Amino acid sequence: MTVAIQTKRLEDIRRFLIHLIDWQQYETLCDVFADRGPRMTYDRGKVEFMSPSSTHERYRMLVHFVIEAITDELDIPRISGGSTTFKREDLEKGLEPDQCYYFERAAQLRDPLRIDLATDPAPDLAIEIEVSRSALDRLSIYAALGVREVWRFDGEDLIVHVLQDDGSFPESQKSAAFPFVPMEEIAKFLSEYDSANDTRRGKEFRAWVQAEVLPRYQQ
Repeated sequence: MTVAIQTKRLEDIRRFLIHLIDWQQYETLCDVFADRGPRMTYDRGKVEFMSPSSTHERYRMLVHFVIEAITDELDIPRISGGSTTFKREDLEKGLEPDQCYYFERAAQLRDPLRIDLATDPAPDLAIEIEVSRSALDRLSIYAALGVREVWRFDGEDLIVHVLQDDGSFPESQKSAAFPFVPMEEIAKFLSEYDSANDTRRGKEFRAWVQAEVLPRYQQ
């Protein structure tokens, strides 16, 4: 068997793309790297390994602050899935979001500590930090798995995708999970990130949610 490896390095993120990996080999890799090692994306014989940079991880946590503040202040039930591996053998697809969340679908989970897409629903929301681009079409994998919504943030722009009944994943001006939140304000908060003080920035965002979003949500 011939295995082709492609490597690229952008923004201190190293990615490896390997071809001709069958499902059982992918499952073995998932076991080997469980709870450690690089993140993986699998799509019908191709597996990409990604090692996040500090920039990637700071933005990932920044978006988590946003979701946490909105759900905490508005008292919206939330189950945070982090970078759980979601995969389906029948589709030959699998990936690990940068962050993911269950809101409405949380009640459908049999056991939030052991999520399995063979019997459980996919997350309501997944986060993609794109300071470097994947060689694979991760958005199409999210759509195939049935993830309702994806936020993509590259350090400047925030793009929202909402899954449609026909399986398409177009851009949207509104979030399906938080239709009452002006996404342009979320984008502004993220793009104006003051990396010197996460605590101060988080408090500022919570204050904005309390003053501007909570009254609208309670109407």
